[in-house]
Amino acid sequence: MSVSTIDPNEIAKFEAMAAEWWDPHGKFKPLHMLNPCRLDYITGQIAAEFDRDLAGPSPFAGLRVVDIGCGGGLLSEPMARLGADVVGADAAERNIPVARLHAEQEGLEIDYRHTTAEDMAAAGEQFDVVLNMEVVEHVADPLAYLTACQRLLKPGGLMICSTLNRNPKSYAMAIIGAEYVMRWLPKGTHDWSKFITPVELYGLLRDAGLEPVDRKGFVFNKLTWGWSLSERDLSVNYVTASVKR
Repeated sequence: MSVSTIDPNEIAKFEAMAAEWWDPHGKFKPLHMLNPCRLDYITGQIAAEFDRDLAGPSPFAGLRVVDIGCGGGLLSEPMARLGADVVGADAAERNIPVARLHAEQEGLEIDYRHTTAEDMAAAGEQFDVVLNMEVVEHVADPLAYLTACQRLLKPGGLMICSTLNRNPKSYAMAIIGAEYVMRWLPKGTHDWSKFITPVELYGLLRDAGLEPVDRKGFVFNKLTWGWSLSERDLSVNYVTASVKR
């Protein structure tokens, strides 16, 4: 039996919002807005690591991808469309039927499961790519969780991990701005004390047996009302790539 890093209070938050995953104007509006930027980074890193041509048909064919904390499938579906063999895993049980139904409506075959990284690792599951987006700040033990993710990777595999930096600016933007002023997210969605700095995350990734190879910031532009990738600004949202040598 694997040890779980699940935080029941965190799961309950997302269970309560499950039905709204595919509403671009609902509680997950911030993720819908961020998704093109996330996908740009993810697809670029996978293509570079596995020498794939994104302009070709099914560029990710033959790659096995797990989307941990898949929610309603906002990342799982694009991965499947690019030809990957996708497992979508979520600890919030109510997300899974939502994700399955939407994939069915889109004519996509995705293996959605109510499970955890720890349980999949204990079962010996192996993947070329682990997508680990906005999950690590919600778990009870980040190192144990990232170690489970490392065990899920085949040698030479790639993990993309995004989270929120911990500083006064991220408190102002992600907590006060997103939850109280803009009301993009329900109050209490994030616990600022669980945010992780880039230096801390790199340390955790190395301790988990991974080699960090890249990091970028996700930056929100109030003028264009959109997100973009930044080489330098990791002050609030940021994403990392790491490999299992």
